[in-house]
Amino acid sequence: MGGGAWQAALRGGMSASSADIVIEVSIRAASSADMLSVGLIERESFADPWGSREFSSALASPNTIFLIAHDSAGIVVGYVIAISAADEAEILNLAVRPAQRGHGIGARLLDTAIAKVKELGAEQVYLEVRESNEPAKVLYKSRGFDEVSRRRRYYRDPVEDALILHLAVQR
Repeated sequence: MGGGAWQAALRGGMSASSADIVIEVSIRAASSADMLSVGLIERESFADPWGSREFSSALASPNTIFLIAHDSAGIVVGYVIAISAADEAEILNLAVRPAQRGHGIGARLLDTAIAKVKELGAEQVYLEVRESNEPAKVLYKSRGFDEVSRRRRYYRDPVEDALILHLAVQR
């Protein structure tokens, strides 16, 4: 992991703020070479992170979509994992390096994953989000996800409810 290729875009001649910084990224399928970077992002992002076994299983599964976002230097800055079966899909995991959050990378990863599961025939997409994760909830709501259920005490560290969100995919 590294600093990445950042491009500052000044809007209207005003000084740059975090919203003015554009991070140029590309999205591609994950490979085994990306797993160290993905694991680091996971540990930086979650109190109860996935381990290498979960990532290896996701990478090997034919029903799983595992995408990474990387900057122009090839540095992995985010990832998304989704699984699709029949007409349903679930976003299993989505994370962006803390230093690159707030610049639309998570939205691009989510949008790409939704498009991919739609191509595979998904009509319903589900995900779980920590109740206190306001930035993620704002992102999911902006994409049309609605809360449909709650899993009490789902998260362990700290103990917290998970909200189950649903999106009906337009065909």
